[in-house]
Amino acid sequence: MEANTIEPATENQSSPITTAALLDHWQGQRRVTRRVIEAFPEDEFYKFSIGGMRTYAGLTMEMLDLAGPGIKGIATGDWSGNPKFGEEGHTPAPTTKAEVLARWDATTDYINTIWPQIHPDRFQAVEAAFGQYPNVNYGTLLYIIDNEIHHRGQGYVYLRALGIEPPFFWDRS
Repeated sequence: MEANTIEPATENQSSPITTAALLDHWQGQRRVTRRVIEAFPEDEFYKFSIGGMRTYAGLTMEMLDLAGPGIKGIATGDWSGNPKFGEEGHTPAPTTKAEVLARWDATTDYINTIWPQIHPDRFQAVEAAFGQYPNVNYGTLLYIIDNEIHHRGQGYVYLRALGIEPPFFWDRS
């Protein structure tokens, strides 16, 4: 295999994780991230940043812009739900944290609805996610999860700088 060549797994390779376990892992990560959002004081969620990074509201919208359209693309091959880019780089945040949390919950429900419809072969398909990023679909999914964890880490730094103890990262219940 040449460098930078994407090659999907073959049928006779064993899987280190089931799709159900992968969904459970992702949803566990999403539960922790939701608690990070909840921990922010309303005004700081929209205005606090360190070192020129985006606010946590802006980072949260990026996570949402990737998760919903991303799972749709993985499930169907329809990547037309290309993340929207606004002033902060993605869809502008609703005006209240409660609205953001409602959108978070709706996306979680959407993921849970779409997931069982994903044919196993879709995880191995090589596609240009959002029309721009060629990868094996499971790689794109792992990117979406990693991106959330990365931005949640920024949220932990923000919360600590605000004197707020962040939720335990290991408690995914």
